[in-house]
Amino acid sequence: MQVIFTPRALQHIENLHAYLTDQASELTADRYVGRIVAYCQRLDVFPLRGTRRDDIIPGLRIIGFEHRVNIAFIATAETVLIEGVFYGGQDYEASFREPE
Repeated sequence: MQVIFTPRALQHIENLHAYLTDQASELTADRYVGRIVAYCQRLDVFPLRGTRRDDIIPGLRIIGFEHRVNIAFIATAETVLIEGVFYGGQDYEASFREPE
């Protein structure tokens, strides 16, 4: 099974890295974002975890990471599509309702 990050998710990760670099340090940002990406990559092992949110997008699941991040993804038989990475209470529901 393959894990794929959408352009939206990659932008979220880049934005989070920039924020953490500004608030803490580049090393802290590198380590934290690295842990998030590694966690996402491991979703291929048991992809049907997290809370289903079919009310937002059919097949969407939300899973927490280290009490500060919500990861939105869709799992199919062949792929795990990372749809978004939301930090610090960002409103992921609204993000999916807004046009990109």
